[in-house]
Amino acid sequence: MLTWHEEQVIPVHIDHVWTLFQPDQLHRIMPNVVKHELVEGNHGEPGAKYEQSYQQGKRVETYIVETLEHDDQPNEKHWKMKFAIGRAFQIETEYTLKKQNDSETLFIYKGKNEGTNWFGKLMMKMMSRKSNDKVLTKFMNRVEAEAKKEVEQA
Repeated sequence: MLTWHEEQVIPVHIDHVWTLFQPDQLHRIMPNVVKHELVEGNHGEPGAKYEQSYQQGKRVETYIVETLEHDDQPNEKHWKMKFAIGRAFQIETEYTLKKQNDSETLFIYKGKNEGTNWFGKLMMKMMSRKSNDKVLTKFMNRVEAEAKKEVEQA
């Protein structure tokens, strides 16, 4: 199993950062997600399910993302979800935003990726921590860059 916990202060108001985690804006911070559509429940509520498609090169993988936790308060926002990819991986991710002041937000990104069959477990063993850390850093930096663009556009 691979776990992560990254934190970064983003010099943008919490509401501008949170905008990026709305269903119609996810593509800005997750460009490989080519579809994110509500199929069950209500957005912003635990139990909501989305059909999500992820494109890597020519290959597109479609799976169901289930919201486990969702909280949208003025000073703290949180979204935890889980999904399985190809019956080989079970993934949980958590995005938490904490208002530091009117112009800074603490962004916390936590998660875990677990192989669920022999192939998934083998792939997890072959995956290097260093390559995963590069993906995490790239994602955190993309969220910050898009949040700054959101401020410019407001």
